[in-house]
Amino acid sequence: MKKFNLAMAFAAGAILLSGCKLDKMIKLAQESDLQVNPNPLEVHGGNVPFEVSAVTPPKTLPQNTMLTLNTIYVYGDQEVTVGSIEMKASDFPNSSSTTSRRAENFTFPYQEGMNPGTLYIQAVATDTRNGKTKESERLSVAQGLIMTSGWVKDVTMASYAAHGYDDREELVPTNVDFYFDQGRSNLRTSLKYDGVSNASKRDELSAFIAEKNVTRTVTITGTHSPEGTETINSDLSEDRASTIEKYYRARMDRYDYKGAADSIDFILKPVVQNWASFKAALASYDGITSEEKSQYNNIINGSGSFVEKEKEMKKLSTYKKVFKDVYPGLRTAQTNVLTVKPKKSNAEIAVLAKSIVNGDANADTLTIEELMFSATLTPSLEEKASIYKAAADKSGAWAAHNNLAAAHIEMAKRGDASKLDGAATQLEIAMNKMGDAAEVQANMAAVQVMQGEYEAAYETLNGVSSSSNDINGKVSAMKGAVEVRMAEYDKAKATFASATNGENVMIDRGLAYLLSGDYKMADAEFNQVERADAYYLLAVSAARQSNAAGVGSNLKKAVDAEPSYKDMALNDLEFTNFAEAVNEAVK
Repeated sequence: MKKFNLAMAFAAGAILLSGCKLDKMIKLAQESDLQVNPNPLEVHGGNVPFEVSAVTPPKTLPQNTMLTLNTIYVYGDQEVTVGSIEMKASDFPNSSSTTSRRAENFTFPYQEGMNPGTLYIQAVATDTRNGKTKESERLSVAQGLIMTSGWVKDVTMASYAAHGYDDREELVPTNVDFYFDQGRSNLRTSLKYDGVSNASKRDELSAFIAEKNVTRTVTITGTHSPEGTETINSDLSEDRASTIEKYYRARMDRYDYKGAADSIDFILKPVVQNWASFKAALASYDGITSEEKSQYNNIINGSGSFVEKEKEMKKLSTYKKVFKDVYPGLRTAQTNVLTVKPKKSNAEIAVLAKSIVNGDANADTLTIEELMFSATLTPSLEEKASIYKAAADKSGAWAAHNNLAAAHIEMAKRGDASKLDGAATQLEIAMNKMGDAAEVQANMAAVQVMQGEYEAAYETLNGVSSSSNDINGKVSAMKGAVEVRMAEYDKAKATFASATNGENVMIDRGLAYLLSGDYKMADAEFNQVERADAYYLLAVSAARQSNAAGVGSNLKKAVDAEPSYKDMALNDLEFTNFAEAVNEAVK
């Protein structure tokens, strides 16, 4: 903060008009102190905010008078009347014996060409009875402008909707269950359960094996029913599983699996004295009432060994019915085969997608998921856009239109601004189909940012709702950058906490800290970016910390990386007190 004395400005008027009340006011006002904060003036959020504080000595405000301090910002041959501080004698009844103090906040909108400029204050003494006035010369009280907030970078990130295709290996389960006679592990083909014979199950499995599907595992779970003849044979479950394994391997030999059989992992899982299968079968059985089922469950959940519990169940009136209807389904070898789902290779998908785009193949050659996925296989934005256009033409899906817009956004970021209109058109189509899709809204905000429509972008970003960390991170990055541009530095710091990182994000996050006075955190962000603008901002931070060595070293790096920064540094009011360091850095 700097203090300015009005003595020089008021001297001429005081000498000529010392006999009257207004002249005396001007003469006493020579001792008034003015403070302007900040000084130099700074631009924030497209405006120049500042505070003026005035303290006048005793007897400056006689009865029936008013002292007005007009603020005027002058740049080039233009000026802006900003506002006034009015000090009426009636508001300061003790002004004859005490100092009088008043402070006001002012702001004016920044316009191109306002830097450099000077803030002036002109005092006007008024006799409120007759309206007579006397005014001082204009006094320069502050210079302008510091433009550090203008280093904010637009952050835009394209958001692609999921293509819905998984190119990883997927395993498809095939289940075939075989049933056994009570107490036996040999497979009787004529045995039926629920009207289906083992013979038909065997033929089903044989046909499956004959297809030579790429198989990863064959899991065979052997089970037994709870009665004694089944339970006392502890090997029965394992023997049943082994019977099916032998059959499976014999079928592989017949169909000439050769070395492929060695890569298949056979897993045998004998289940002995376990009530889980019985409880599940009982729950789905409709031959007895729920109260009768509860009798079985009470026994199972009670105390005693497996055999003792089965003996207790034999005493129930419904046991014979359960034994006849439920138990046979528990004497099984449950076969679960995991085979690899057939898929096109990524190379094949890429070739077919190119043929579709060129019109050499029907669009139905690939599914919409495969076609959308193929766009991820090329680094070319032009090829991505062509594929997404083909996908949009094929399906009309909102995701295809959104992703075409995303590709256009990335091309616009690369320098082709003409793509923004195309992106906006595709997003309008997508919004008509799925207006609440987070990807669509995030991309619309990105377009608005690139078109300079920051208020609209901020409103759009505030409306995005997503469970995706990827989308939320991008939205936070874009929103935080807009908040820095709006001079909402505390909000920006909070928003950036969950943002997707990037060099421009780190620059903007650093600015949020720098412009709110947290220089340590600002330096931590700028030091992560090896770029001329980051070096320059480190020099600004050093200046605000009165670190001349830091000003010089960082400015040298900045100018070495970007020579055009030389003139900027020489005229930047951030470095007013570091002329020697600046001159040494840019020479």
